Amino acid sequence: MSLMGGYGISNGMTLHREQTQRLFVGKVPVGGGAPISIQSMTNTLTSDIRATVDQVKALEDAGCDIVRISIPDEESLMAFPHIKREASIPVVADIHFDHQLAAGAMEAGADGIRINPGNIGRQEKVGEIARIAIERGIPIRVGVNMGSVKRRLLTKHGKDRVGALVESANGQVQMLEDMGVRAIKISLKSSDVRETIDAYRRFAQISNWPLHLGVTEAGTVFSGAIRSAAGLGILLQEGIGDTIRISLSGDPVKEIMASKILLECLGLREEGIRVIACPTCARANADVAAISSAVEEAVAGIRNHMVVAIMGCVVNGPGEARDADLGVACDAKGALLFVKGKPLKRIQYNEILPTILAEIEKESKR
Repeated sequence: MSLMGGYGISNGMTLHREQTQRLFVGKVPVGGGAPISIQSMTNTLTSDIRATVDQVKALEDAGCDIVRISIPDEESLMAFPHIKREASIPVVADIHFDHQLAAGAMEAGADGIRINPGNIGRQEKVGEIARIAIERGIPIRVGVNMGSVKRRLLTKHGKDRVGALVESANGQVQMLEDMGVRAIKISLKSSDVRETIDAYRRFAQISNWPLHLGVTEAGTVFSGAIRSAAGLGILLQEGIGDTIRISLSGDPVKEIMASKILLECLGLREEGIRVIACPTCARANADVAAISSAVEEAVAGIRNHMVVAIMGCVVNGPGEARDADLGVACDAKGALLFVKGKPLKRIQYNEILPTILAEIEKESKR
């Protein structure tokens, strides 16, 4: 339910996640102080059942909590129940324009629905989606992007584009509330990081529904991860946000890896392997970049929390390796392996990667 308030500039207040309502997407809690959940979206053709199922499985293995699947046409809707049956995590159906596709997806077992009510059409069509969602206990995510804000709102707010975005989202939420919907998530995304931050800050002050954070059209794996971390990191540190997606143009598994790293950095999830690696210089005695990248790729799906240090020389190497759960410090003769702060043995350069992976596997089974 929306709270009273306007669309003014945020006063920088720090919020607590416990202020948002809790809902469930399948068995995953969202809001009300629940752990921040990680989402991604398949980029296969949904009508290609095998390819989509394989990608969902890859996302599950990487640590995805909720997966979203686009249903742009009838063929995709026909494939949806087959995909849903093979998924082990909640599946959200992403619908635009056609309310009948949304109705069909919910009837086919979707754990959640993502719509932009503004492009569904007449209010009666949105009402039909709301009715089925209520009957089936399915949450609706209102997804509003800067690119979809009505021109009349942009004109009304003039240079304050964020004000138009917030009013658009709030109007759509209030419409669903009036229809009796009691499980709503909201996203207010822009490709501009500062607009995104401002929009979520403002909306968090006028509503206690859970917020799905993201920077839309963030970009490639490299630049998109940086933009997303800049925007989402600030909001999460302020206590804003209940579930996240780092949207990248590339393999969606990379989105999960980036999300896990971001949440771990902020102390919001003690999960996954944090790889510490020196930037390297002329003192480096091993290919730290190649080794650390290979480690990150190999351990992407591990849920156990562990800090692994891969250091190229003796300047900071022994100290960082000793402080980590597992680490190697290279010198001119090879590397010294540390486990839980204690030097364990000396190894050769070509043994670093297999040794690290073997030790991670051993620790993960404890």
